[in-house]
Amino acid sequence: MRGIQYVVHISLTDTICGMPAPLIFSFVTACRIHTDAIKENLIPPELTLQQTSLIYASEADVLNMALFGMTAKEWRDSHPDNKGNIRDYANVSQLVCLSNLENLNALFIQEKRLQAERLCRLNQIAIQQMKILTNDTGIKHLEVEDK
Repeated sequence: MRGIQYVVHISLTDTICGMPAPLIFSFVTACRIHTDAIKENLIPPELTLQQTSLIYASEADVLNMALFGMTAKEWRDSHPDNKGNIRDYANVSQLVCLSNLENLNALFIQEKRLQAERLCRLNQIAIQQMKILTNDTGIKHLEVEDK
């Protein structure tokens, strides 16, 4: 049985939750590329669902550590009154960077790089990209519109 497929027609000026629709679909695509790389390269078929979930969570935390400097649990523990997760509170620059990191981590996973090596490299890239993105006037414009 095949999953449900949706065809969505968007223009460059459409928005979803205040963000440009093409940017949202870019994030979704990056997430899919990342999860597929994890599934194909890091998850042996004999693992249980719980073990598989831990691997996905561990890889999500690689991205969280690279960009935010903390794991999802560390963020929840330090923000007990906030609902959701660390990514729900990210700004546009952080979301763009996160999408890029997902694509890069997928590539690094396919290249069979160790997790510690990937984390170090992703952190270096995150620092570089955040310096660029926080000075980008187009991104600043999106953040002002979002408020």
